[in-house]
Amino acid sequence: MTKKEPIVLYTDGAASGNPGPGGYGAVLLCGGLRKELSGGFALTTNNRMELLAVIKGLEAIKWDRATVHVYSDSTYVVKSVEEGWLDSWIAKDWKKTKNTDLWQRFVPLRERHELHFHWVKGHADNPENERCDRLAVAAREQSGLPADPGYEKLL
Repeated sequence: MTKKEPIVLYTDGAASGNPGPGGYGAVLLCGGLRKELSGGFALTTNNRMELLAVIKGLEAIKWDRATVHVYSDSTYVVKSVEEGWLDSWIAKDWKKTKNTDLWQRFVPLRERHELHFHWVKGHADNPENERCDRLAVAAREQSGLPADPGYEKLL
């Protein structure tokens, strides 16, 4: 069996008003191929969109055990995974955890792939991070955005 090339996943989320209209953007790169994803919600938060961008990107991967380098400008997302916050929330049965619905959706994806998180400074001329930002902003500015059911439950 041949080892597949690593996947590079850039992500970003945006919300206007926080909470407010929000969007996510993701760019997947692998072996010269490129896939862009985006979507938005009428009322949500920036952190939810940052995390959802990662989830949507990982869900788009067609095979198991991919090596994925995730680049995000969200300290919330990167530190939650890399500094063990997520494992602590799981150990405490999700008590006092924000965005539990999304983190619970993320956990099987973390187990499915070999993930390496990298924090990148936002709005610092990183072309792929900037592209994700444009995708997220464009998604949140669409008319007729659906509700974010996970955020609605928090209200």
